[in-house]
Amino acid sequence: MKHSIHATALLLAAATLATAAHAQNYPAKTVRVVTPWPAGGLTDIAGRIVFQKISENMGQQFVVDNRGGATGTIGAEIVARAPADGYTLMVNSMTHLGNPYIYKKLAYDTIGDFAPVGIMVAQTGLLVAHPSLPVKTVKELVALARAKPGAILYSSTGSGGFADLSVVLLTSMTNTKMTQVNYKGGGPAASALLAGETQLLVSSPAAATQQLAAKRIRLLGVTSDTRLAAFPDAPTIAEAGVPGYEYRGWVGVFAPTGTPKAIVDRLNGEIKKAIDSPDLKKRLEDFEPWTMTSAEMAARIKRDYEKYGQLMKIVGSKLD
Repeated sequence: MKHSIHATALLLAAATLATAAHAQNYPAKTVRVVTPWPAGGLTDIAGRIVFQKISENMGQQFVVDNRGGATGTIGAEIVARAPADGYTLMVNSMTHLGNPYIYKKLAYDTIGDFAPVGIMVAQTGLLVAHPSLPVKTVKELVALARAKPGAILYSSTGSGGFADLSVVLLTSMTNTKMTQVNYKGGGPAASALLAGETQLLVSSPAAATQQLAAKRIRLLGVTSDTRLAAFPDAPTIAEAGVPGYEYRGWVGVFAPTGTPKAIVDRLNGEIKKAIDSPDLKKRLEDFEPWTMTSAEMAARIKRDYEKYGQLMKIVGSKLD
């Protein structure tokens, strides 16, 4: 019996050393980074900036692969079915946690099939309007929506997405109605607003900054519970007339469940190293850099998953 226990301990020690060595040599080939959204939105931009730096630091290519559609579920399924070896990763937003509440069936387990690796940036939305919409404040927007139920069209990246639920929460708290128009990602949704196809959008700060400077869109408020340093004059939606309103998400990195912890931990460290580098701080100044350990991300996911459930009880499912 003692020999058996000793042999088992040796095998476990050998396996641990092998895993550590594998992580030390990782990555030995190109890593595929699936972004389940089209190019141009917050998730895509943040992922590209961070993984470009990680590629430089680790001496191996991390190639972003955009697989947009169905509110991120198409790309997520690809990652869930990939080998758990660290060579397929996913960059996704908090929208990932909302999909099981709005899709009757998913081809994967939103919690069980993904290992949290690390968060890169926070996701605070800017509530922006096309200049043709005759409102300059959130109060005026609410008044117009009440006077003309359903007349205001808002760009969305899909039912249950950040851009959608931010507006849905607003309408539910103000007893108003606006009409959702779906697009395949943040880029197309923003283009529709600029073209005047829609009148309203909850955009990422990075995607809206240049258009705001050019006065092609108008900023009404921010979705977080505190003002943004980059837009100090923009009130929170709560300050602007909807007390208690707050909607803030994140963009993070996932791996298939079963990916060795040593690889997950190394990737987490590389994400923090990249985000903390001086050149990336400059490139991410329009974002809200936000890092945490994989364990802290797992705890955050648990809380946000429950929050989504509570929100979906308020707004109801809108997908067939």
